[in-house]
Amino acid sequence: MKKTYYLFNPGRLSRKDNTLKFVAFDEEGREQKPRYLPVENIDELYAFGALDTNSALYNFLGQQQVPVHFFDYYENYTGSFMPKDSLLSGKVLMAQARTHDHKSNRIELARRILKGGTHNMLKNLKYYNKRGKDLVPIIERIETYSQQFENVNDIDKLMGLEGNIRRTYYEGFELIINDFSMSGRSMRPPQNEVNALISFGNMMCYSQCLRAIHQTQLNPVISFLHTPGERRFSLSLDLAEIFKPLLIDRVIFKVLNKKIISSKDFDSSLNRFVLKDAGKKAFVKAFEDRLSETIQHRSLNRSVSYKHLIKLECYKLVKHVLNIEEYKPFKMWW
Repeated sequence: MKKTYYLFNPGRLSRKDNTLKFVAFDEEGREQKPRYLPVENIDELYAFGALDTNSALYNFLGQQQVPVHFFDYYENYTGSFMPKDSLLSGKVLMAQARTHDHKSNRIELARRILKGGTHNMLKNLKYYNKRGKDLVPIIERIETYSQQFENVNDIDKLMGLEGNIRRTYYEGFELIINDFSMSGRSMRPPQNEVNALISFGNMMCYSQCLRAIHQTQLNPVISFLHTPGERRFSLSLDLAEIFKPLLIDRVIFKVLNKKIISSKDFDSSLNRFVLKDAGKKAFVKAFEDRLSETIQHRSLNRSVSYKHLIKLECYKLVKHVLNIEEYKPFKMWW
């Protein structure tokens, strides 16, 4: 079974036959013990920090259909190397573009995406409310906001409504997380530990969504909720709205409340909070564990991993734009 590999610290990546050799460097530039990765076992690579390699290596990775996602020192997602699309479909591309350009169709699809994301946020809040956290006022405010979805017929206003819901949802983090305070959302830069984890986790989620899109016939730059823009894969932002609550937020609650990550795992010396290497590795481990968890899928009647759920969501979007089956967002039912 193929695996995702994470490359921490600045390093050098090279090819030796069908094996990748990664040599990391410590803070003083000294080489560490190399890691050898058989290419047939690699699903994708995540590079945290500078990666020294060459075009021949990327040609090889492209032939093997192995993408590489890049993050800088501050945990910002900076881009991806994606292999050549092997599932190109002019029919799906045209249908996706027509859905975006048809105002009422786009609004309806964007509305459904937001409904799915809001439902999953509420599921998180209700889960912790049953476990003694007084989240009822926050739940009720979000439910009031969500009742306005049907009356909104403008993308900008829909995004404004989403912003109100997410700000209210983040208020619940103050009650759910035991020993850390979020103090509102701060992104550029993150001003505390919780915000640093949200930013880092969201970037991981976007990358997973991009990978799933690449494995289907969808085009990642044509989106419905988020406005397509230059140099960004906006469809992955759409999908992440649905999956951040169950993939990222649940992991954040786990690593902080179970003290898997503590304050010593953050560096705040540069007027911002970033995870140290040990903290990144701990979060990545918890995230991978979450992706590999399975649920009994109601429609397929078999066990499906959280990671595979993202790809299934892409297939549902394909069917929707082709007018085969109306899109229904994934909603947690447990």
